[in-house]
Amino acid sequence: MTAFVPKFPGWEARVRDSFARQPAMDLIGATLGALAPGAVDIELPFDRRITQQHGYVHGGVVAMVADSAAGYAGFSLVPESATVLTVEYKMNFLAPAEGPLLRARGRALKAGRSLIIVQVDVFNCRGEAASICATMLQTLMVMHGRADAPR
Repeated sequence: MTAFVPKFPGWEARVRDSFARQPAMDLIGATLGALAPGAVDIELPFDRRITQQHGYVHGGVVAMVADSAAGYAGFSLVPESATVLTVEYKMNFLAPAEGPLLRARGRALKAGRSLIIVQVDVFNCRGEAASICATMLQTLMVMHGRADAPR
């Protein structure tokens, strides 16, 4: 894995502040986990209100958490005067998402001036044991001169 150097020294506080302003993550009960430049974990406890008809966490919710993990992994690497926006992702579901805790682990693969490529693996976590249930490859667009704030 490539070690990334953030372009903004206050990257960690900036990621935490931005995440705290995301009502969607609050709605489903997701929280930030481990943070490093180019690497962000988001954790989601199992809750039957976010399941589909078979009792597994809905694929749309899994994708939602993976999208945010990727976005914040990329966001941690941009200058203070920029933000990011997802432009594409490909997601594969490998096993049912059933928890009791899901962990989406986003890791930047390549961080360029205009595009950032991030890989996310989503795990079912049971205590110390973890098994992969989904994987995503995402492209982020770096939006220079755009604040990380509502439009």
